[in-house]
Amino acid sequence: MGWNVFVTRMIPQPGIDILQKQCDRVDINPEDRVLSKEELIDGVKGRDGVLCLLTDTIDEDVFVAARGVRIFANHAVGFNNIDVKAATRHGIMVTNTPGVLTDATADLTWALILAVARRIVESDSYTRAGKYRGWGPLLLLGESVADATLGIVGAGRIGAAVAERSAGFKMNILYADTGRNEALEKKGKAKRVDLEELLKESDFVSLHVPLLPETTHLIGSRELGMMKKTAFLINTCRGPVVDEKALVEALKSGQIAGAGLDVYENEPLLEPGLTDLDNAVLLPHIGSATVKARTKMAVMAAENLIAGLKDERPPNLVNPDVLQ
Repeated sequence: MGWNVFVTRMIPQPGIDILQKQCDRVDINPEDRVLSKEELIDGVKGRDGVLCLLTDTIDEDVFVAARGVRIFANHAVGFNNIDVKAATRHGIMVTNTPGVLTDATADLTWALILAVARRIVESDSYTRAGKYRGWGPLLLLGESVADATLGIVGAGRIGAAVAERSAGFKMNILYADTGRNEALEKKGKAKRVDLEELLKESDFVSLHVPLLPETTHLIGSRELGMMKKTAFLINTCRGPVVDEKALVEALKSGQIAGAGLDVYENEPLLEPGLTDLDNAVLLPHIGSATVKARTKMAVMAAENLIAGLKDERPPNLVNPDVLQ
């Protein structure tokens, strides 16, 4: 077959095994870090296929260097890191890994909901610092999750999975989406409302939308001002969906009670002041970070890449126009 592929960063071994079994040459970035633009351009030269990550910016410059590359297989459900229109123009297929991280991300969303509501991280730091001197009736009081209202912004696979997990807490479910999710309405007894009503009525607002021009800064100072002072914002989708500067101000001023974040507007950089806030729980983009989910992602990305090299339609092709 003679295929020569490049992997921009080490992924779980089962994905590498698939590539090495099918390809004559598999080169992997030996360092556990994001490649610079120059390193990425150098790495894609002379390849048949590239397995890349969400942290890689795949733009026109990369495509120009990638002459001969037939497919960029993204190790992520999102693909906003890739200029898909440019890829299509260059005749290059782009794939993603949908579906495999739904449960992992939904679970982490709930970890953040509970952590911010019950001040888990703050309490852990308090205890480790030796401040705990015994039970007190006002010690680190949080908010109740049971019987509260959960607002889901974006009721796709992950948003619906988060809503379904609320059943044990007897929560009232509201959701805002461009279309109806009838299965969620029937199964989860969820009510579809507009975003403004959701923000005003929810005790927890959880974001699950893709990053698009229309969702960039979907939550800004105006939207944060609509939320209850006792409400919490949870973001496990994409950082730029939230205006991070406005969020810091809302958290500082007590405009909202708290936030749980796994993603950031300018990753890995955080908005100044965010790390100083006790009412924010901050995670390093670990939504899909389970062995099971990341392994499935690696396998799916590798299978997408091999299918493309075989001149087959990859199972998760995001730019089908390239085949026309």
